[in-house]
Amino acid sequence: MRRYTIILEFDAEEGAYAVTVPALPGCFTQGKTAEEAIERAREAIQGHLEVLAESGDPIPDDSIDIRFVTVDVPEPAPIVS
Repeated sequence: MRRYTIILEFDAEEGAYAVTVPALPGCFTQGKTAEEAIERAREAIQGHLEVLAESGDPIPDDSIDIRFVTVDVPEPAPIVS
């Protein structure tokens, strides 16, 4: 069993959750609910790994160090005309 980190973001424009898998570039999916998106992520990861194995490419480990950091920035100055 392998374990991969996913990034789950709500996309207000699409009204759905978008999923990316940082350790597997190009592995993306989405779902209408968080639960659906997570289940689809499992399926997408499994499919991605199968394609890598079939093509003889190495299977990456999830060794990415992801940190979420909040930073403060000043408000932009108003444009005066």
